[in-house]
Amino acid sequence: MRKIIPIRFSEKDFGAILNQYDYSLHPGDIVAGTIFHKESKGYLVDIGANVAGYLPLEEILLNSFNNYDKYLLENFVNNTREFFILAYDQQKQQLLLSIKRLDYIRAWKRIKQLESEDLILHLPVSNVNKGGIITILEGLQSFIPKSHLISFPYDQSIIKNKIQCKFLFSEEKTNKLILSHKLAILSAYSNLLKIGSTVYGQVTQIKKYGIFISIYGIPALLHISEIGYTHIENINCIFQIGKKIKVKIIHIDMQQGRLSVSRREVN
Repeated sequence: MRKIIPIRFSEKDFGAILNQYDYSLHPGDIVAGTIFHKESKGYLVDIGANVAGYLPLEEILLNSFNNYDKYLLENFVNNTREFFILAYDQQKQQLLLSIKRLDYIRAWKRIKQLESEDLILHLPVSNVNKGGIITILEGLQSFIPKSHLISFPYDQSIIKNKIQCKFLFSEEKTNKLILSHKLAILSAYSNLLKIGSTVYGQVTQIKKYGIFISIYGIPALLHISEIGYTHIENINCIFQIGKKIKVKIIHIDMQQGRLSVSRREVN
């Protein structure tokens, strides 16, 4: 089994080894090379130096292999492309290379650009679990929590369907991408859902402290204090689940993707 020895020496030591070949390379550098030989656990790469390059299978793709990826790997030899230098295998005198790390860096650059543009994304659903929906953004796994899903089927039948979402939280350091379906719907209806706008919503739940209604699939709370100007003894006598009522938007929570509404001053 091929043994890769991780870098445990300084850049000065690394440079000294490579200087024997009059070739200056360092971990983190990007180099061009041609894949010329397939081994059981990876590929040998000609990077134009006396030091060979080695690309392990696990450093090729960001996600697990599917049938198409396996076909590409079978036809990988003679490919010329860029590689990211991870480390130096002192025992084999080879540079440990990665395509995955290079794709990861580039993916996060694109993700930051998309986030800065505040776009509505249309992403394929790759899996469903108890906590929410897993999607793929720029080759990286992203997650939509169940609490940020509205008016969307929640079972395995939605896999490969596309879902609208917006960024909720992203952190490159921990490779975390959290998205929100609610925020995408709020953004899509931004012309209609404004503070002070009067809209119709359907009653979905009745609680002692108020009622929940659905407005274009977005949850909204009508607190008991915003129903009117008189004391209410029994809220169940006023509203019925499934009925539509007219309300005014008084607050939009973009972080949680929900609304607060009022019946005061609504004709």
